[in-house]
Amino acid sequence: MTFPTPATLPATLMLLGSGELGKEVAIAAQRLGCRVIAVDRYANAPAMQVADVAEVVAMTDPEALKAVVRQHRPDLVIPEIEALAVDALAQLEAEGICVIPTARATAVTMNRDRIRDLATTELGLRTARFAYAGNASDLASAAAGLGWPVVVKPVMSSSGKGQSVVRGPEEIAAAWENAMAGARGAGELVIVEEFLHFELEITLLTVKQWQGPTLFCPPIGHIQERGDYQCSWQPAQMPAAALEAAQVMARGLTDNLGGAGLFGVEFFLCKKSSSSAGQPDELEVVFSELSPRPHDTGLVTMVGQNLSEFELHLRAVLGLPIPSIQSLGAAASRVILANSDGAEVSYSGVAQALSETDTEVLLFGKQHARPQRRMGVALARGSSEEEARRKADTAAAHIQVRASS
Repeated sequence: MTFPTPATLPATLMLLGSGELGKEVAIAAQRLGCRVIAVDRYANAPAMQVADVAEVVAMTDPEALKAVVRQHRPDLVIPEIEALAVDALAQLEAEGICVIPTARATAVTMNRDRIRDLATTELGLRTARFAYAGNASDLASAAAGLGWPVVVKPVMSSSGKGQSVVRGPEEIAAAWENAMAGARGAGELVIVEEFLHFELEITLLTVKQWQGPTLFCPPIGHIQERGDYQCSWQPAQMPAAALEAAQVMARGLTDNLGGAGLFGVEFFLCKKSSSSAGQPDELEVVFSELSPRPHDTGLVTMVGQNLSEFELHLRAVLGLPIPSIQSLGAAASRVILANSDGAEVSYSGVAQALSETDTEVLLFGKQHARPQRRMGVALARGSSEEEARRKADTAAAHIQVRASS
């Protein structure tokens, strides 16, 4: 399916998922004169606070999802979360609704088993060794075969939910229960992977256009804890050969998935011992995961590039030109987390966080806090990666999230 560039804006866009990333997509769309309908399972989600229309829908209910799309008949449907009734998207696409990037891409990437099978079986990409398990006993057998430690993830989840590092057989039962508690959608299936000792974990933001070449943002380094991103920096320093290998893999994946838009493609860079004595170790590029939408680590592009990942996503899906993607220098982000439960959310330390030059704070407007929930992010630029990261870390540390029931 191709989306013809509208002769005149605005277009009507429907966001399926209205979190902090969807909020930035909505803002970028409105700057281009578009009308935005924000849909999510709960009221007053971040993107709803800036959208033209808000709809509360059970996102995994296919009939409810089809009904809200048919009611509004948007020019584009833009999924922003994984927990969707993807079969409904395929039906809507068959009716002529343009789903970004495609209904198939959304379905494939929503399931870790499907994207992993695509990467390994169809495209022959290097990934961590892995196996699937449908119960705790199979998980124990698969983990032993891969060697300890292993990483266990539900095949359907997001933001690290249900993910754990398992160091021995005594931790299998707890890992299985954690995976089931964090899984989204139906079915009981986990993926268990070898634990990779990597030098760097990167996100390569990849922009697929309806017409024109696939474009790449400068690579983004990031650190995860509990399976969720904590900080990122751009541009990440990596050998030219490794970057080229990552770009080849990302282009192959996005060409296969089709459509248009921005994809967040994650890779590990692992040492590969040189066969020649005295030669430095080479870095092997290992594919990890892919999201067919703006990526949380890519929030750093709001200060690190001439066009943010959200602006790039909108230009790509609307068929608008992207003359160039330019780095603005070293930039970094650090998440702002809640440490308690509560619905009365407030913040302190914002003035101190903003006291240093080239530092910004985004508070997402989430109405409820819980421990480790991402409530905002600090962004900074610096003369070096080290300075940018220090400034972002310092700004985030100043801000305290307060919540009471």
